[in-house]
Amino acid sequence: MAGEYTIIGDPADNKLPDDGREPLEIDGTEYFEHFRFVADKGQQLLRVDKFLVARLEKSSRNRVQQAADAGCILVNGKRVKSNYRVKPLDVVQVVMDRPRYEFEIIAQNIPLDIVYEDSDVLVVNKPAGLVVHPGHGNYSGTLVNALAWHFRDNPNYDVNDPRMGLVHRIDKDTSGLLVVAKTPDAKTSLGKQFFNKTTKREYIAVVWGRPEPASGRIESNIGRSMRDRLQMAVFPVGDSYGKRAVTHYETIEPLGHVSVVRCVLETGRTHQIRVHMRHLGHPLFNDARYGGDTILRGTPSASYRSFIANCFDLCPRQALHARTLGFVHPATGKEMFFSAPVPPDMQALIEKWRTYTNATESRI
Repeated sequence: MAGEYTIIGDPADNKLPDDGREPLEIDGTEYFEHFRFVADKGQQLLRVDKFLVARLEKSSRNRVQQAADAGCILVNGKRVKSNYRVKPLDVVQVVMDRPRYEFEIIAQNIPLDIVYEDSDVLVVNKPAGLVVHPGHGNYSGTLVNALAWHFRDNPNYDVNDPRMGLVHRIDKDTSGLLVVAKTPDAKTSLGKQFFNKTTKREYIAVVWGRPEPASGRIESNIGRSMRDRLQMAVFPVGDSYGKRAVTHYETIEPLGHVSVVRCVLETGRTHQIRVHMRHLGHPLFNDARYGGDTILRGTPSASYRSFIANCFDLCPRQALHARTLGFVHPATGKEMFFSAPVPPDMQALIEKWRTYTNATESRI
């Protein structure tokens, strides 16, 4: 059936920061520094939770301990537990999985496609074009602003509290499922599941060409490009630069000069699907950042160029959709699984290529 693909997997959150800050990549997940303290030369041994409580306004020891349990307290670049004893000249950081909001989050009545909601979690199907977090150039009109509106009458939800909210991210121009934690306990539980890669997620993509072989495994290091900080790049396995990344792909439907593929990731690196498919020689269709927004396959006749232009108009973004999401409910322990259909723009793109391919093959 058109657009209905059965898929299960575990891909990554592919999101560069909107505010231009360099994120920290820790165990395959991006974090952003919220606070940094350097212990004095004369610092006596002191538990890190006590050290931070004395320096963070409006923060309790219990809250700091929860942050440590969630892996958000670093000392000299490494995660520590709350009983770690701070030594002279230790660099103590508090990191979060989203940029620090240095301004008030404005609640905005932006429609949300809510797939599921209870007292602990909310699952939303994000449309392409919606920025996830406020940041440089996008201080309003984001998913976080929409969540602030949705939770405006919930006294227990604070959109500025990093202990709750979005657990993971996807690109502005990628559509698909995201989970929101409505309580600190829910975010801690879900955060651990994403960290341990026990969640079940998979992406559907349209790529240029027909991957050969039709399914396979891509392994490399992925790190920020030396030439363009907005891009990620592939480096040799075992290289001192970048982090190991493994992607499994499978061609679902070859369509002339493009293919519909699914991607399952063993690791979660920034832009991993987009970078690996380009490295394979098959960039995502209309992925401007990674070269998929030009004609890469087919004879560039006037009629074909017009056809491709129409395809770009139908799906004016990289053809990538987070189709499935599965996790263990943080309160009930029940395994939950959600699916979001391929959105209209990608479905229209696929249908157009089906029509083109059938017409081309009928002339042969």
